[in-house]
Amino acid sequence: MKKIIHMLFALLLTFALTIGVFAADFPTGPELSITPGKLCDRPTALRYPEKIPYCTRDVSYDTKEILMKEYDQKFDYHIMTITRTDFKIDHLIPLCAGGSNDITNLWPQHKSVYEITDPLEPVICAKMAQGRLNQKDAVSLVIEAKTHLDRVPVILQNVNKM
Repeated sequence: MKKIIHMLFALLLTFALTIGVFAADFPTGPELSITPGKLCDRPTALRYPEKIPYCTRDVSYDTKEILMKEYDQKFDYHIMTITRTDFKIDHLIPLCAGGSNDITNLWPQHKSVYEITDPLEPVICAKMAQGRLNQKDAVSLVIEAKTHLDRVPVILQNVNKM
């Protein structure tokens, strides 16, 4: 009887893995091992009272494709099989907060994720423009939000109070 139970469990596990029950199809946050974030090192301007370097958006189609394939291969996601319009290539550290276009600051963000995190970025950058939030703290808040989606409402509420 034990042998039959073990065989059924093995078959069930194989079936579950085949249909992706245990594997996520896309990341719900950046994989910090390859997307640790990077600040702008080739600025086109300086912004805010803090005079932070600002990079103009410049991410090629090829870079986006390479990044999505890398996430699929290294982390067993299935981004390349999902409708492309369901994703954007997100700057972990937003450009408005002094982020770079470097591939180490980019990750494939699903719409279900950016619908949560996108409202935070303009608020953070507005506070930076007002001199109420420095870049170091802004970057920490953004990374916390993008790696802990459940914290976004509280982070947004706290930033709005600044």
